[in-house]
Amino acid sequence: MAIVSLTTPLTEDAVRQLRAGDKVLITGVIYTARDAAHKRLLELAEKGEPLPFDPKGAVIYYVGPAPAKPGKPIGPCGPTTSYRMDPYTEGMLKLGVKAFIGKGNRGEAVRKALVEYKGVYLAATGGAAALIADKVKQAKVIAFEDLGPEAVRELVVEDFPATVVNDTYGADLYEEGRKKYQLVD
Repeated sequence: MAIVSLTTPLTEDAVRQLRAGDKVLITGVIYTARDAAHKRLLELAEKGEPLPFDPKGAVIYYVGPAPAKPGKPIGPCGPTTSYRMDPYTEGMLKLGVKAFIGKGNRGEAVRKALVEYKGVYLAATGGAAALIADKVKQAKVIAFEDLGPEAVRELVVEDFPATVVNDTYGADLYEEGRKKYQLVD
């Protein structure tokens, strides 16, 4: 397991070097989106309409941040449970997204799509929302403002911490942990 510094947008080569268990520090622009936003993004793509950001090499963070305190770009912004985005993940990968950040397990179809389209799933630490917010240097809503906290935001981050859970080779950190501690057959 390594600590890897990543700069967005991510290249396929950078993503292929990551392995389940690696710690990453992301610097650059990432985007926030949850299930309602994913649905709208894919609807735009199906209609051939432009997306509010370039998905090629993008990182999407599954979060609905709290309101920002005075002088801060964003409020506490911990990860949300990722499986709700499973129905949309392959479509986002097809558009060029390379990484997703959230918490919790992903389904088998998502793990296979990450291998096929060379993407990764990263976990951010749940319960550390205020600490994560300190890594966000700028934040602005760029689409679907009517979704409130679930609107798509562009975040400029510096050394945003996450852990690779699912890599482009099919490894699953959660599964490895369950086996290690004999929680599964």
